[in-house]
Parts: sequence; structure tokens; C-alpha cells
Amino acid sequence: MPATPAQAEPSIKDVKARVDRLYHEAEAAQERLHDARIDLTDLRRDLAGLKADQARQDERLDEVRDQVSDAVVRQLEGEGITTVGQVVVSDDPGAFLDTLSTMSAFNDLQSSMLADYDTQLEALEIRREATDSRAKEIAELTEQLSTESETVDDKLAEAKDLLGDLEAEERKRLLSSRSVTRMPASVPASGRAAAAIAYAMAQVGDAYVYGAAGENAFDCSGLTMRAWAQAGVSLPHSSTAQFSSGTRIAASELQPGDLVFYYSPISHVGMYIGNGQIVDAANPGTGVRIAGLYSMPYVGAVRPG
Repeated sequence: MPATPAQAEPSIKDVKARVDRLYHEAEAAQERLHDARIDLTDLRRDLAGLKADQARQDERLDEVRDQVSDAVVRQLEGEGITTVGQVVVSDDPGAFLDTLSTMSAFNDLQSSMLADYDTQLEALEIRREATDSRAKEIAELTEQLSTESETVDDKLAEAKDLLGDLEAEERKRLLSSRSVTRMPASVPASGRAAAAIAYAMAQVGDAYVYGAAGENAFDCSGLTMRAWAQAGVSLPHSSTAQFSSGTRIAASELQPGDLVFYYSPISHVGMYIGNGQIVDAANPGTGVRIAGLYSMPYVGAVRPG
């Protein structure tokens, strides 16, 4: 019986597909990391507001507690009994009625203060629960940040290991085999979009680094964020959040400067530059490039500003 041949070494095509998949999994984790950081900032802002509310509620509760304490002390000292005695011995019917009214108002005030005390106590408890809930969410999200960061590092390390196992010449062929569309001579755009496009196009050839937003390296949402910042438009550092930061545009209505989004769930963003092309920060093997609009699974587009 002939010996069973050893398992064939993976081809350049197979390695390229695996490396690209790992790069995208790392990018998806990085974009989730951006989302989590935005959520964490919002949660910390909420927590600060809740703590301020709780402090004000504590002060209000102390005020009502003091009022109730004073009322109880006055009752124990006989203020109510003294008033009754004055009413009983009064020979003036008008004074009797006035005093009776005063007693009624006093009792109503006490009831009101006690009810207010209960209300303020309940409100304080609600704020305490909300504060504790936000603090718990922050702790959970901080743990998620750590997990996503580890995922990025692990996927990138695995991709580097795959490349490292190849001979130098094969590795060079693999990296040079990535298709990059030729840069257009000019991009027709005006106004704020022109400023954003000019910045993005000037970065073509720069490195891709997870989490980076310039000056010489970018991830996908870092590039589009910095580009539109040149036009005075503030965007979050997250492809998912950027998808909610403008007017939705159909593919047939795309104009240069529009942001285009890929994969489901969304984990990549580029900028449309016309003629069926985009500029984007692709991955560590390609960097900032020019590519076809449908070179990745297209999801949708928005027009910032």
C-alpha cells in the first residue's frame, strides 16, 4: 500500500483568504471596542448627573427631616395641649374659631410635612438605585472593553503568524497580490465634502493601525472621522455610530464625500469618491487605499453634515 501523502501546504490563495478573514475579525472587534468606549462615556456622564441629583435629594430630605423633627418636639413639649386649653377657656367665639382654624392648619401642615418626607425618601431611593445600576453597567462595559481589546490583539497575532510561516518570497507575493484600484486624477466635489475628500485622498498609502486616527496611521472609522473633521463636521470614532450620523442615501444617489458602510453587523466604513470608487483604511496588509464601491459586502450610505 502506498504511504498516505502528507497534508498539502496551504496555497497563497488559502493563506490570503485566512489572513483577510482574521484582519476583518480584528477590525470588527476594534469597531465594537469603539462603540463600547462611546457607551462608557455616556454612562459616566449619566452617573455624574445621577450622583448630583442624589446629593440634591439628600439635602432636600435633610430639610424635610428637620421640619418633621421640630414639629414632633413642639408636640411633645405640649404646644398642642396649650392651644386646646386656650380654646376651651376662651369667652370670645371669634377667638375660639380663629384658634380652631389655626390648630387645623397646624395639623394639616404636619400631615403635609410627613407626606413630603415620605415622597423625598422614596425619590432618594429611586436615585440611589439608578446610580447603582449605572455603576454596574460601567463595570460590565469596562470588562467588555478588555475582552474586545484582547480579541483584536489575538486575531492580529494569528494573522502575523500565518504570514510568518511563509517564505519571504511567498509573503512578498501575497502582500503585493492585493488588488488596489488606481487613484483617480481628480475627484469632483465642492463645499465641505471637497475638504473631507482632499484629506482622505492625501492619506492613501498610509498605514492601517487598529484604533488609530492619524497623523500617519488610521483604522477605517478613524480615517473618515479625521477627514470630515477638516470640513468642520464632528463624527464619532465608530463605523456603527457614523452610520447614524447623517442622512441615509440610496446607492443610486451617492455623491463624493458620502460615507459607505460594509458587513452585517456594520464593521467597516469608507468614503465614496465617485466613479464607483471609495477611499478607505482597509487592513494592516493594505493600509489606506482606493477600492471599488462593491469590493466588500455593501450595507448602506449616509451623507454627513
